[in-house]
Amino acid sequence: MATSVQQRSSITTRTAILASADLSFRQRVRDALTELRWQVREAGGGAEALAYLEAAPAEAVVLDSWLPDLEVQEFVAEFERLHPGVDLVMADASGAARGARSPRRNEVLHALRRAQAGDGAAWNSAPAELGTLAPAAGAVWPEDRGGRTLAGRAAAGAEAGDEAERWSAAGTWRLPELIGSDPAILEVSRRIRLVAPRTTPVLIEGPTGSGKELVAQALHRLSPRAGRRMVALNCAAIPEALLEAELFGHTRGAFTGAVQGRTGRIEAAHGGTLFLDEIGEMPLGLQAKLLRFLETGELQRVGDNEPVKVDVRIVAATHQPLRKLAAKGEFRDDLYYRLAVFFIRTPALAGRGGDIEALAGHFMERMARQSPAKRLAAAALGKLREAAWPGNVRELEHVLERAWILAEDRPRIEVEEIEFDEPE
Repeated sequence: MATSVQQRSSITTRTAILASADLSFRQRVRDALTELRWQVREAGGGAEALAYLEAAPAEAVVLDSWLPDLEVQEFVAEFERLHPGVDLVMADASGAARGARSPRRNEVLHALRRAQAGDGAAWNSAPAELGTLAPAAGAVWPEDRGGRTLAGRAAAGAEAGDEAERWSAAGTWRLPELIGSDPAILEVSRRIRLVAPRTTPVLIEGPTGSGKELVAQALHRLSPRAGRRMVALNCAAIPEALLEAELFGHTRGAFTGAVQGRTGRIEAAHGGTLFLDEIGEMPLGLQAKLLRFLETGELQRVGDNEPVKVDVRIVAATHQPLRKLAAKGEFRDDLYYRLAVFFIRTPALAGRGGDIEALAGHFMERMARQSPAKRLAAAALGKLREAAWPGNVRELEHVLERAWILAEDRPRIEVEEIEFDEPE
């Protein structure tokens, strides 16, 4: 009896390999497949998926439309050569007719549809695209000059068709953290995708409020370290006397007030990502200690003589031109070159006028989760487009939040509610 149960279990067991660098996508599809009694092995890239196939049989492979380590076409060619009997299901439904077909392929397709519906946005290579013209229920969009929302324009005809095509093209490249279709934002997304799977140190430069921490979060999310912690430290927010202990940790009694030992931010990020914001504010003496850690992978807690081996990926950010600081002797040259292996520059909002509408829609949709939805009048949107935005995207968010409050219970934000300065 036990033998027949075991045999029946092996027959009904079905295994899928899910290949995607996007952790949230993998979680949604995995949950949907698990409910259908599939076993799911998750791979963060193409090489890992091929290794899983080599190690144990699978009935299907679900392949995202972008991989961090291989071109999708390269993966497909190798997959078809080595595993012609395994069903390959593309997440974007392309190439569905070729190769073997699992008798349970419909279950895999159903899981993908469920993942898409749960995301609330049109499916493409990046999840949760917040600029599409098919927003989730309750989404709030600015009005155009005719008083219609963008969703209304989508139903209205040719003009909206052009708009939808533009958003679709942008969505192919833009990560969900980054709203808009300006070429500078698409370039940021491209650079994140290229470097995220590696351990390469990344230096993010850009003006205050331009989304540097969002870039760091996306780098971590798309990296093989996504299952571990991302630990952030703002070097400008901690007094110089405490920064070393905060970064490297300390033992009990290492200094006055150290009544117990404490793990530092570097050690807390072991296996994950350490995000050092405003790195240009780090004191020169502490820079030397950070440089030694980057060179050896070892740190010493304050008050301790024993080194500790730590594995972290360093992502640093600054609103200052770090290279110019190094040239003036205000930042260590050697540390600069250690951090600046790969650059990402976040653009100012002032040069992205075409993204104001999408950003406003994103922030208003988020505010609508906590209070009744509002619309943005065409004149109010025009005022936003004409602003200089010295505070960048963060300033736009705060201006809209202020306008939302000033509009009280009215369903529409008028131009009078858009305030940039403190009231007199």
